Amino acid sequence: MLKTVSIKENRTFSYLYRRGQFISSDCLILYFRNNRFENNRLGITVTKKVGKAVIRNRVRRRIKEAYRELEGKIPSSLDIVIVARSMAAQVDYNKLLSALKYMFKKAGLI
Repeated sequence: MLKTVSIKENRTFSYLYRRGQFISSDCLILYFRNNRFENNRLGITVTKKVGKAVIRNRVRRRIKEAYRELEGKIPSSLDIVIVARSMAAQVDYNKLLSALKYMFKKAGLI
């Protein structure tokens, strides 16, 4: 991820949940908001409802890879949080990629 930095602070996640716009699909929820930096900031949340640690990490890796494929089309200066729903563990990578692409298009970011 060339122009993206990870979000690690809880206050940034909370701020996006409260103040950011969101779009949802059957397996993902996308929160986004403009920031004052020149890079995008990305946070990925996968709760214990999705599954055990191995499954959560697999879902996280798939989401990160799907974002990496779309990263060149997304404009800079955005805070993005992607939340995985429990359905994300059962879908394959192509479905996850198409869901993420659909949400970015619906948000007007692509």
